[in-house]
Amino acid sequence: MLYTLRVKESVDFYINNLGFTCIGFDEDWGWATVSRDDIEIMLAIPNQHETFTVPKFTGSFYIRTSNVDAIWNELKEKAVIYYPIEDFQYGMREFAVFDNNAYVLQFGMPIE
Repeated sequence: MLYTLRVKESVDFYINNLGFTCIGFDEDWGWATVSRDDIEIMLAIPNQHETFTVPKFTGSFYIRTSNVDAIWNELKEKAVIYYPIEDFQYGMREFAVFDNNAYVLQFGMPIE
């Protein structure tokens, strides 16, 4: 679940920039789910007891794929790049982008 104060804007970003499909949205609840391939991400306005002004997540979300180059070619012009595609010594080919809330999404696959 990714917290955001802009659920509809986030859904639009995931659909238009990252190729996801919206599979659930309730404006009254401030909640949505987007999906791409086998990945589902829930987006929501934080509960009232949560103190929230900006995203607080200190890590990244790592999405393993079987064709990272195709996804890179699809997304590189549609999102802010955190780091471009490259091969890493730990055996992964990957890249990372920011979503519209500044969450980091990494996409990677093992180097064969």
